[in-house]
Amino acid sequence: MTFIESLTILIGLSYIISLLFWSGKRWGAGIAAATLIAAIIIANSMVMFTAAAIAIPILALLNYRYKQRPFNAKINTCRSVCQHLLCLSLFIVAIQYCINTIMMKMALTPIVTRPDVVDAFLPIAGGISLRAIVEQGYFDPHHPAAAVMLGVVLLTGLLCKRAFCGWACPLGLLGEYLYKLRTRFISKEYRPPNWLDWPLRAIKYLLLFALLYIVMGMPTQGLVGYLQSPYNKIADIKMAMLFVAPGLITLAGFAIILMLAAWRKQGFCRYICPYGALLGLLSFLSPLKIRRDCSHCLIESKGMKCDKCTRACPAGIIVHTKTTVRSDECQACLRCVAACPSKAALGLRLKNGYQLNPQGLIALLLILLLALPLISYLFGFWDSQTPWQMREYLLHNIHRIGM
Repeated sequence: MTFIESLTILIGLSYIISLLFWSGKRWGAGIAAATLIAAIIIANSMVMFTAAAIAIPILALLNYRYKQRPFNAKINTCRSVCQHLLCLSLFIVAIQYCINTIMMKMALTPIVTRPDVVDAFLPIAGGISLRAIVEQGYFDPHHPAAAVMLGVVLLTGLLCKRAFCGWACPLGLLGEYLYKLRTRFISKEYRPPNWLDWPLRAIKYLLLFALLYIVMGMPTQGLVGYLQSPYNKIADIKMAMLFVAPGLITLAGFAIILMLAAWRKQGFCRYICPYGALLGLLSFLSPLKIRRDCSHCLIESKGMKCDKCTRACPAGIIVHTKTTVRSDECQACLRCVAACPSKAALGLRLKNGYQLNPQGLIALLLILLLALPLISYLFGFWDSQTPWQMREYLLHNIHRIGM
């Protein structure tokens, strides 16, 4: 595990410890801190020790800040900070990955190691690896993080709806900036009519079906052979080549994606992203949903006309007339909750009425995104076992390698 991966994990988990401590759950904070310290010791890695030496002072600063001024940031601020910090970490990872790959391309010994978290962008390899684990008990040694991160993202959909899309996804954040840039020059909102919106939304499900067909259509006997193939060993570089040296069809695809993202809010998430489609389906099984308490809503309790929650929803979901939002487009971004003038009326809740506040949602999401990869690392199922010399050889012969 590289330094930036370790630092991100330790800072994120340290933040959760602070949340537990200052919300009155002192025993929980103590157990979490002891577990994290034990994990660092078990890892017995200089990289992990160095990251801990930086993360621990940050934890102390967080605790001091909470003591001086209890944390009560607005929902939209919480989400924005979470998105930007995770994206900053991925940006640094991308730079490290590029340096590693460029040096191999130049036949030089890489001065930085390859960050394994980039395997999160290999959903097909991750899906095939999960199948191999379940059906044959075979663990892919070349891209183990692909299976880990795919499993983690799917678990977020089961437990906290599409919160990964609304609070962590870098592509979703990029889409927000593209939309804001477009509205600076063309302020008018361009939403398609319903008769066109539904077919467009089906595109991401068709893409999801295509990916599932590739993953599930492979014979069981061929799973291990694929995972051991030269193609799989450098599947990440093959993926990167789409961005470094795109063909005409690829450029056209990128152009369509960028236009959709700029055209309307969450355009890429709504129409193109197969991950979003899969998480949207899984979100129906999530116990957490946006629920409206009619006894506190201004519409029923005061007889007022109010649709602020609906107008705040970037997915265009009609919230103010529903008691429970069950849409596959809901990203649990909590913009509707932030916009509601009656704070007790709307929230991300369980069926029994228990409400998860923004800090709780961040804690749950970070536990899934950070703690599970750390556990995988401790059990030896994170770092790629492909020697960089083999990757360098395959890189120089990449055009001869196909599926």
